[in-house]
Amino acid sequence: MTRRELEVTDAAQIIKILDDSKILHLGLVDDGMPYIVPMNYGYVMEDGKLTIYLHSSLKGYKMEVIAKNPVCCFEMETGLQPFEGDVACKYGISYYSLMGRGTVTIVEDVEEKKRAMSILMKTQTGRDFEFNDKLVGVVSVLRIDVSEYTAKHRPLPKHP
Repeated sequence: MTRRELEVTDAAQIIKILDDSKILHLGLVDDGMPYIVPMNYGYVMEDGKLTIYLHSSLKGYKMEVIAKNPVCCFEMETGLQPFEGDVACKYGISYYSLMGRGTVTIVEDVEEKKRAMSILMKTQTGRDFEFNDKLVGVVSVLRIDVSEYTAKHRPLPKHP
């Protein structure tokens, strides 16, 4: 991160970004070509380690790319608030963001898939849901084992 003064390091603020953002932009690479897809997500933060869960169809381009190259990056943002200035370069957007890198694993274990889907729904809705073998059998569950991440807040400019 170039502008360290914008970095968010407080654990509670990082959790708030994870809770308030609803779409994760998943970045993959297919034979040297980038591929980005927006996805709903769920997360677990345990002992400072971030794990992200996604769900997907059983087949498709994204699943083919992950099977060939499981390395990924991701980004999410929340609290977008445009602001104006007296000249064009003073316009901008205040926001909170979190971005990182990791490895995507296609989860095969049925119990982990059920737990992951419950986590995803809790993150997205704030409600608890339970899943059975049949429900998780019709979707793929992806786990991002996050190797590194940073969070950022670009505040609104101070007006004199």
